[in-house]
Amino acid sequence: MTDNDAASERGDARAIGPPPVNKRAGLRPPWLTIRVPGDLASLPVSRLIGDLSLNTVCQEARCPNIFECWAAGTATFMILGEICTRRCTFCAVSRGTPRTPEADEPERVAEAVARMKVRHAVITMVNRDDLSDGGADHLSNTVRAVRERADVTIEVLISDLQGNREALRRVLDSRPDILAHNIETVPRLYPQVRPVARYQQSLDILGRASADRKRGMLTKSSLMLGLGERTEEVMAVAANLREAGVDIFTLGQYLAPSEDNHPVRKYYTPAEFDELGQRARGLGFRHVESGPLVRSSYMAHRAVESAR
Repeated sequence: MTDNDAASERGDARAIGPPPVNKRAGLRPPWLTIRVPGDLASLPVSRLIGDLSLNTVCQEARCPNIFECWAAGTATFMILGEICTRRCTFCAVSRGTPRTPEADEPERVAEAVARMKVRHAVITMVNRDDLSDGGADHLSNTVRAVRERADVTIEVLISDLQGNREALRRVLDSRPDILAHNIETVPRLYPQVRPVARYQQSLDILGRASADRKRGMLTKSSLMLGLGERTEEVMAVAANLREAGVDIFTLGQYLAPSEDNHPVRKYYTPAEFDELGQRARGLGFRHVESGPLVRSSYMAHRAVESAR
């Protein structure tokens, strides 16, 4: 048995096969064509977010589902500013030196959630490596503020907090219903796609959260496809996540936000997503979303309803 065979046998995502041919995928296929039925600025959610001076990952990450979600009266709030301290090549969020966190932001997010009357609130964050706790206290304060203002389930999509266990504990103590942290890609591609992050550190964050659940909290992670990964690597990552105790797993097509971002190496067909989703379900996840336009926060309430 070769080293690669042994790695496949134990589900180790770090040592599988040679890299695929390094080529661009070409033109976007028709199943990724999205028709925008109207003007985003005319939607009540758009006006509300503007009135309260909030950021959303829907805008900053140029999400393809933005109109569908905003028209349904929901949005994924992005706290701690709109500038990230990392340089992940897949991401459209601005990089640089962020401003000091705004002390009243938790209350403004809570106000927006209450006024939108959503059932499931998603709160994400930029990486804040400039802060000693990575922004954990600010996130925890936001969760508590939303709890005081609205009767909703709350999902937090956190950074890796630089592996800070105390920072993670503070987030867990705020008692979110779902703690999500995206693994994003296979470990072989981390130097290209997430050069500051570490695969094992992300797995450890999810493992610790799964082992220290509060009031039945669920854990969740997401993988982008089309960055140059192999199918065997995708399934090995899925196995690693399940071994770490992750409950909810999503797979979606990577779409490069601009020519300056990591190129798309492959467009997966809907049938390929269906097959990968079925294989992931066979690993024992409580809920799996797999499709070309799936994003970690897309229709997130369905995962809560299905996984409980």
